[in-house]
Amino acid sequence: MKLINSGLFLQQRIKSGDIKAFETLFRENYDSLCRFAKRFVNDTDTAEEIVQDFFYHFWKNKETIQIKISLKAYLFGSVKNLALKHIEKQNVRRKYAEQILAESPDSTWYNLENELEAKELKSKIEQSLQELPERCRLIFRLNRFEGLTYQKIAEALAVSVKTVEADMTRTLKHLRNTLSELEKVPGIQGLPKKEN
Repeated sequence: MKLINSGLFLQQRIKSGDIKAFETLFRENYDSLCRFAKRFVNDTDTAEEIVQDFFYHFWKNKETIQIKISLKAYLFGSVKNLALKHIEKQNVRRKYAEQILAESPDSTWYNLENELEAKELKSKIEQSLQELPERCRLIFRLNRFEGLTYQKIAEALAVSVKTVEADMTRTLKHLRNTLSELEKVPGIQGLPKKEN
């Protein structure tokens, strides 16, 4: 009963704008919330960002937050939800990256809710493509977006199939590296090559 009252008292002080009470809450729970978040996201930096983001929004919305359970349960439940949202967002990015790098343009798996995320990632892929030589970009577009086989691309550009393969390998490696750095998407390096 003492713990419940203590949490309730702290919550009321924070709601009234008591920064010291907020700092106490932060200090007492930060480390354990970070460890808890890391169990979901498996990355220390990401876990810390999630917890910091939670505390920022908690303070910002302190006057309107309604806690119907214990304060501790609210803290851990909120951090869990944020961690799961982060995982879902990463999955959206990974699936879209896999589609761009490994499938035909006709398979539009994402729904309207994910369209903004998909556009953002497509923009990053386009920027990455611009860093490559013109022939690499053209071969990639003909294969991925037009659905042409390596043989047909070789005939159209009057180059060997080996040249097409080499340019595609170079392009895919560049895109995978870019996506891994920008999005921290695990598993991108293992994407399959679409050859024909």
